[in-house]
Amino acid sequence: MSETIKLYQLGTFAVGNRLLDPDDRSVQADVERSNTLTSGHRACQGCGEALGARYVLDAAMRATAGNLVAANATGCLEVFSTPYPESSWQLPWLHSLFGNAPAVGSGIAAALRAKGRTDVRVVAQGGDGGTLDIGFACLSGMFERNDDVLYVCYDNEAYMNTGVQRSGATPPAARTANTKPVGDEPGNVFGQGKSAPLIAMAHEIPYVATATVADLHDLERKVERAMEFRGARYLHVLVPCPLGWGSAAADTIRIARLARETGLFPVFEAERGEVVNVSKIRGRVPVEEYLRAQRRFAHLFGEQPRTDVIERIQAGADRNIRRFGLLEEM
Repeated sequence: MSETIKLYQLGTFAVGNRLLDPDDRSVQADVERSNTLTSGHRACQGCGEALGARYVLDAAMRATAGNLVAANATGCLEVFSTPYPESSWQLPWLHSLFGNAPAVGSGIAAALRAKGRTDVRVVAQGGDGGTLDIGFACLSGMFERNDDVLYVCYDNEAYMNTGVQRSGATPPAARTANTKPVGDEPGNVFGQGKSAPLIAMAHEIPYVATATVADLHDLERKVERAMEFRGARYLHVLVPCPLGWGSAAADTIRIARLARETGLFPVFEAERGEVVNVSKIRGRVPVEEYLRAQRRFAHLFGEQPRTDVIERIQAGADRNIRRFGLLEEM
């Protein structure tokens, strides 16, 4: 269960002129944390993926009393956390190929089932390239078979590990190494890509959710909720990448919050194909504020601003707001 807390001043723990109980406060360092992704990794400063993975795996470890195995696709998360011969992982962890982490997770779950080990749970994880593109068939197969695996996609909206190339999650107009900011439609073209959460919902698997690193309590709660189900589950986490997005390392949380507050990244939960919970937008923000904070959209704000492109991006955010009911009713 989650409890809605009214915050009258952002960035503090003051609620109605009283302080929150210590149990309700966000604490990164705690003696009881498993620190599943521990210090020593080589992630960039401000890496949203490192933060997201730490909280996801720690929450999963709590939910399973430490009985957890992880399969990890090739990508940034694997590369920066396991430079041979070292590892920052403190749980049974397997490195899969770029595109078969869902299949490896399914294999682990099948092996555990054959051994009668219902107490040990499985998490498979990867970036948006390994999830939405290269590993898409394996992921759909995992969903269709309803294998007992929680799959987590850490979405930084491009192939960051190989040089910031476009992926199926790259947003319209974004500059990448192969979507140059030139021509009538600069950056990534409109109308391409896919929504993995909606596709997961179409499989009618037990649980699908989205989250961002801007709300770690929400992220942890959704991991713990996912572990209450058996069968295939999918969690899609927005993890800003300062390197690929051209944003300040100190702005990772702010940008993730703006993605939600603009409506560009709807945050919700679904069970067996039906949306059951939506994180409402507390203070709606125009998409321009989100776009200006990232150099990958700098070409939209030159001497002749591309207001036509910005308006199309705003229209997409407005559609998400209508589709998911993201605004509080006045």
